[in-house]
Order: sequence, then C-alpha cells, then structure tokens
Amino acid sequence: MTTAECVQRWDQMWLPLWPLASDDLHAGVYRQARGEAMHRRYIETNPRALSNLLVVDIDHEDAALRTMWNRQAWWPNAVVENPSNGHAHAVWALNEPITRTEYARRKPLAFAAAVTEGLRRSVDGDTGYSGLLTKNPAHDDWDALWCNSDRLYDLDELAEHLTEGGYMPPVSWKRSKRRNSVGLGRNCSIFETARTWAYREIRNHWFDSAGLHDAISAHVHELNAEFPEPLPASEARAIAASIHRWITTKSRMWADGPAVYEATFSTIQAARGRKRVERTKALLEGWQPNG
Repeated sequence: MTTAECVQRWDQMWLPLWPLASDDLHAGVYRQARGEAMHRRYIETNPRALSNLLVVDIDHEDAALRTMWNRQAWWPNAVVENPSNGHAHAVWALNEPITRTEYARRKPLAFAAAVTEGLRRSVDGDTGYSGLLTKNPAHDDWDALWCNSDRLYDLDELAEHLTEGGYMPPVSWKRSKRRNSVGLGRNCSIFETARTWAYREIRNHWFDSAGLHDAISAHVHELNAEFPEPLPASEARAIAASIHRWITTKSRMWADGPAVYEATFSTIQAARGRKRVERTKALLEGWQPNG
C-alpha cells in the first residue's frame, strides 16, 4: 500500500484536529495542526473529549502475528509495526465514539476501558501503556498492516469475542487499586473516586455552587497528579465540571438542602443505633454462662 493510501485510510478513522505529536518522545510532545501532525512519528490517539480508537501496545517480536492468530472475526483495523524489532501498536476503531467527560455516559467509558483491557490480555500487551500517543501508520518509519480498514467495531461485539476467548476481565477488575489504572481506566478511576468524595463534600458547600466546583476541581487535579502519566489538564477539568454539573442539576441531596440532609442523617443514625442494640440483645440472650 502506498503512503498516500495509508494517509487516506488513517484520515478517515483518526479524529483529532489539533493533536499532540512528536518525532522524538524524549525531545518533547507538542500540539500541532492536524496536517503537520500527519508527518510525525507519534501522534495523539484520540481527541481530548472522545475516544473512538482502542490501541494496545505489544512489545513482542511477533506482535503482528499475535493480533492475527485465531481471531479473523475481530482483527484490528491496523497494526503499526516497528520494523527493527517487530513491536507494534494494534488499533481497533469504534463505530461510535465514547465521550470521556459527561457524567451520564460513564458506563460506556468503563465498558470501553474493560474491552481495551481484554484486547491487551489477548495479545499480552504492555500493562503500562497509557494510550495517549500511538505510532502514526502513515509515517514511513513504521510498517502499517491494514486488516479491517473499512470496518468499524461495536463494543458489545468486541466484548463478545473477548469473552468467548477468555480474555474479557472479570467485574472485580474494576475494583483494582487506583494507582494501577492506565489508559481509559485513569479517567474512570478518577471519576469514581472524585464522585464519591464530592457527595460527602456537599455538606460543606450548601448554596455555594462555585465553592463546590472549586473543591471538586482541586480534588480531581490532586488525584490526577498521582498517576505516573496524568490525564491532560483539560480532561481533568472536564471530569470535575461533569461531576459538579450533575450534583447541582440532578442531585436530590443538593436540591433538598441542609435541613433535609440533617433530618435524613439523624434518621439513618437512629436506625443504625437500633440495629446495634437489637444485635447486642440477641447475642446476650443466646449466651449461656459456663457451668
């Protein structure tokens, strides 16, 4: 396939308009116009708010073979190989982009993260790969193998194949320690941790929407900074804004206000106290002294 054909195929599935790009990762990564980035060796995989490409990094000499073996029904769209060592990035394109910032769309994002983990397991891919940058299949330094270039996948379809092959991670995988999260998992992990924290933080910011937003934003950025490769600041801000927007427009606790919150809290505490008394009483009644 000619370079022009590679560029055309990639241009159809690659969405970023102002992506991060670089010829040498050690020299730095910078945002560039799409046309200029097309000539760089490494480019940002997805736009900052969307994900339509799932990429797995395969650090094995037989990387291309691993992506093809026994999976013709779900071959990647492209395998971008380093000809000097056989290592490659495998790319699966989705028929519908996944938003990474909207509160109401968290389940598809978590599902996409699980599917990506399944794809990684299926080829023994790199567990530390963040997915931020990928090898540019249109660059002459790489060998691009186009498998299903005209096909777009559905997450359910990929999950079905991964489940049949025994690669789809179990539900317990979602509860893995936050510091181990990479790729889309970072976004999911930050969101879930910050969301739970924000619900408790509401009681410190009644009728102060701006103060709540600032508190959530600060917490999200603190969580993000703990990752070896943090999310872009813009994505962290979007996560904070999404949580804040949901709380102030959808949360019943925020709408009801402090009086209802305190009354509800007191009722819950009283119910818990009664249960403790009942358990203690039952234990005492069932206890028989020795002799």
